[in-house]
Amino acid sequence: MKKRSVLPVYFVGGTWLLWALFLPLYRPSHYIMAALASLIAYYGGKMLFPDRGYETAEPAQAAPGPEPEPRPAPREEEKPKSTGNPEIDALLAERDRAVGEMRRLNDSIEDPGISDQISRLEDTTGKIIDTVAASPAKLPQIRKFMNYYLPTTLKLLNAYDRMDSTGASGTNIDGAKGKIEEMLETICAAFSRQLDDLYGEEAMDISAEIKVMEQMLAQEGFGGMTLGGQ
Repeated sequence: MKKRSVLPVYFVGGTWLLWALFLPLYRPSHYIMAALASLIAYYGGKMLFPDRGYETAEPAQAAPGPEPEPRPAPREEEKPKSTGNPEIDALLAERDRAVGEMRRLNDSIEDPGISDQISRLEDTTGKIIDTVAASPAKLPQIRKFMNYYLPTTLKLLNAYDRMDSTGASGTNIDGAKGKIEEMLETICAAFSRQLDDLYGEEAMDISAEIKVMEQMLAQEGFGGMTLGGQ
């Protein structure tokens, strides 16, 4: 790469300056002669101070850094596995929705007594539906529970949450909240009764088996003794 010298240009400027100081510049011929003199000065300067060539260093390449780690692909939400029974699948989906709603309401309602009752309802609801999912033949036993008691309970809890969140007090708000509070204890008992009823047939079968075993043991001379006795 060449670097041009600027000194010849200075020689041209100096020539015109000296000409203007010491020689006439009022005729066209004077300007022509001054231009020739400046041209001679330019090329003389080029000879005395020629252009210089130099090499430019190539910019150093940055050392390659570590390759960025590939971003993990976004995880798709896992869909609940099907049980193969559409009714049970729908039942489990409703369990998740209802229990999730109870947890939201439990977090929103600050009253410790109501919170404790919601926790009981949440636990019992999960057990009821899990029991039926394990024994689909019991599904008809909870039709009324699923179609009326559970959605109505959630409706009452949502109404309580809305009125409680206002922070206001009055005849209508306090009266409605009081009725719901009184009703919740009965609802908790009803949910527990529903869970207990699901084991009615099993309890009868166990009682029948125990009775048969007691009779057989009596025939073998073990009458009046418990199974764990000596």
